[in-house]
Order: sequence, then structure tokens, then C-alpha cells
Amino acid sequence: MLSNDITRYVELHRAMGLKFRQQACLLRHFASFAMARGDCCVLVETAVGWAREAPSTAQRHERLQVVRRFARHMQAEDERYEVPPAHAFGRPKRRRRMPHIYTPDEIARLLGAAAQLTPRGSIRPPTYVTLFALIASTGLRISEALSLQLDDITGDGLIIRQTKFRKTRLVPLHTTAQRGLECYLALRSKLGGTDRSFFVSLRRTKLSYVTVSHVFLELVRSIGLRGGPGSPGPCIHDLRHTFAVRALEKCDGGDEEVSRHILALSTYLGHAHPSDTYWYLQATPKLMDGIARAGEALFEGGGA
Repeated sequence: MLSNDITRYVELHRAMGLKFRQQACLLRHFASFAMARGDCCVLVETAVGWAREAPSTAQRHERLQVVRRFARHMQAEDERYEVPPAHAFGRPKRRRRMPHIYTPDEIARLLGAAAQLTPRGSIRPPTYVTLFALIASTGLRISEALSLQLDDITGDGLIIRQTKFRKTRLVPLHTTAQRGLECYLALRSKLGGTDRSFFVSLRRTKLSYVTVSHVFLELVRSIGLRGGPGSPGPCIHDLRHTFAVRALEKCDGGDEEVSRHILALSTYLGHAHPSDTYWYLQATPKLMDGIARAGEALFEGGGA
């Protein structure tokens, strides 16, 4: 049965140490679509039809590639599996997405919209306010924030356990962030139930990424930062980019001081190598001004 094959495929990848979260979600969605048609394996017509329902070309291509890799894997043991064509929707342009760097006003509006979520008086509004504020003030990955347990909130900071690169690290907090978490924790102790997850849903269970992503899209659309389904715009991960850029903007000094700052920032963000941090740094007016001044000094024969 198709759903059983997908379960085995997902378990195989997770046994190899991969989280495989998004791929698993897409494959299960495909399985529901295909089985509603009476299919028991991947068929090209069904796969292309399912992928076509995505709102953008990039998402259609991503859907198709996920099913295509699964079908190639399964074809080795079941010849009924058909492998969809790689470029049914054309060849995608490989361009790195430019992240959105939030302004302080945009973050304030996002948190303000989260505070207006319903039902009023429930754990839901403060959960989303605290979650998005924490990511904006620490640069945590959304997966790291959602995986936090009650015991991970300490007086020295947050304990981030076994994340992307199987590292555990301590993330010190600014006093304002620490107070924000303490306020949420006090409310959570009354309304959050017995689950050990720090961020909980209305059902008093761990928040899921799919649910958070859906709520985030509703919020950024409500404040005018993003259009309808399929339109580009800010995402949750851009809060992490924004933290990295603003942290670098605050670094004044020469090459050695900037290098030390990058190394500290890389450790704080949980990157495997300092070079990974450079991908987070985008051109803002302040950074461009520093680059221009360094270039002028180098051109005039001084030290950059």
C-alpha cells in the first residue's frame, strides 16, 4: 500500500539522521491525493496533477522532486512505480532567495498582530508573541524554538539540545528576553497543562511547525507584509537572518574585531563553521557604508 511504502521510506531517512520533516509532510499529502484516485503506487499522471495544485512554480517543482525521488527509490522493488519527469514544469531558475530583513516597526506590528489572536484570554496569543519575539531576539531556528522543553529554560540562558548539526549549545539571553520568557512561563503554568514542551497549543500539546507556519502567514498577510497564497514575502526564518544582520551592524572596529564578532555570532547561531554565517549577512545601508569606507581606505593605501 502506498502509505505503508511512504512510512518505510520516511523511517529509512530518519534512521540515517535526517529530520525529513517537510518531505514526509509532502509525501503524506500526496498519498492522500493518490489513494483518493485509487492508486496504490506512484503514477506519472497523478504525481504531475498533484504537483500542479501548488500555488507557485517553485512549489510545483519541489513537490514533483520529492515524489520523483521516492518513486525512484521504490521502483527498485516494485516495477509498477512510475518516475515522473524531472522538468514537467520547466527548468527552475536556481537563484538564492533574498531574505527579508525586518525593520523594528515590522517586528512590532507582527507581535501586535499575534497578541490579537483568538481566543482571547487563552494561551494562544501569548504563545505566538513569545515564540516570534524569542526568534527575533536570539536568531534561533524555528525547529530549535519549538523543541524547547521546560527544563531548557535556565538562569544562564537556553539549552539548545542536539539540533541541526547534532550540537548542544547554551544561548545566553538579554535581560528583557529572559523576563519575557519568565512572564510566559508564569502564564503557561496556569493554562499550559502538563506537557513538558515550552511552547504549547490550545490542546496543551507541543506546537507543530505546520501550525506555526500557517499562523505566521496569516499574521504577515494581515499586516500587509505578504500577499495571497503563492506570492513571495517574509518567512519565519527571515527573523533569524535579521538577527544576524543587526548583530553585525552593531560591530564597530577593524578586521580583527569583525572576525571575532563573526566567530562569536557563528557559535551563538549554532553554525558548524563561521563561513556558514556569511550567508546570513545581507546588504543593509549601514553594512554597505562600512564596506564603502573599507574600500576607500584600501584604495588610498591604508588598512581596510
